[in-house]
Amino acid sequence: MRDGFIKNLGLGEGSALPVGVPIPWPSATPPTGWLKCNGAAFNAATYPLLAKAYPSLKLPDLRGEFIRGWDDGRGVDSGRSLLSFQADELRSHNHRFVNEYGTPTANIIAYTDQNSESVDVTNMTGNRCHTYIYMEKTGGVETRPRNIAFNYIVRAA
Repeated sequence: MRDGFIKNLGLGEGSALPVGVPIPWPSATPPTGWLKCNGAAFNAATYPLLAKAYPSLKLPDLRGEFIRGWDDGRGVDSGRSLLSFQADELRSHNHRFVNEYGTPTANIIAYTDQNSESVDVTNMTGNRCHTYIYMEKTGGVETRPRNIAFNYIVRAA
């Protein structure tokens, strides 16, 4: 039954997909002629067409990774080469503080120490605002969109 399923998907021998194209696969075991994209090295004599797609003779390790389209001069992700790895990153952003307590003045002194989670604000007349800003870490260990896990595989022969 599995062979019929593979044949119906067009993933068996004579597949229309070129050698080297990674696809998401809903099973832990790839079909015959396909390899997991797990960073493993392979033999060029065994897989000569795969060696043309991956001249490093090493499959990309797509476990737990998202595939991103190559920039190719567009300017969205410039400076990247094909098959290059990119670590996670959080976009640069600011945290702003606005204090409108009492009479507005340009002569405000704000101070804190490096371990504090608050700012004590005093205007030049000595009126203390005692404004506190509290920021805390939230979330997990990475920034990611919602997703569903698949096993990336690549046609090897």
